[in-house]
Amino acid sequence: MASETLQRAIESLEIQDVYVRDLVASCLGEFDPKYAGELDRLEVQQMHLVRQASVASLSNEHRLLRVFLRLGARWVDPDNQDEEPAVRAVIEAEFIAEYRMKQALDQEAIDAFALRNASYHVWPYWRELLSNQCTRMHLPKLMLPMAQFAANRDPAEADADADG
Repeated sequence: MASETLQRAIESLEIQDVYVRDLVASCLGEFDPKYAGELDRLEVQQMHLVRQASVASLSNEHRLLRVFLRLGARWVDPDNQDEEPAVRAVIEAEFIAEYRMKQALDQEAIDAFALRNASYHVWPYWRELLSNQCTRMHLPKLMLPMAQFAANRDPAEADADADG
């Protein structure tokens, strides 16, 4: 159940747009997935980060909440003997989710929404981008779940859920 602070943000915000701000997709070194025999043993590591939330003032006293999310996947060789895993390929994107603010929100409500809700709006766009980019790069197909639940929970709420 959403906290009162989060619920206030949900009721005040209306999704306007989701778009890619930055995209990196590359194979590293001599790695060529089309001809690599090692694809089955590569491990996929994922990244999901809410980087920033900011309020922009538009004309006619309208405000826009912009949430910046960084998502990524990288294919690594787990058999690499170095301290760091050998990264073979990377796909990363930064998305911006924009919301029209129907009323002003305090920073606590903005932070709660950015950490707990914005990812739900961006996730389908990331899922589609990653799937298509894997195909274009001849990387193994990644089928992400329909929704990803970030672990951006308030520890007090997690304790309350465990007790209830």
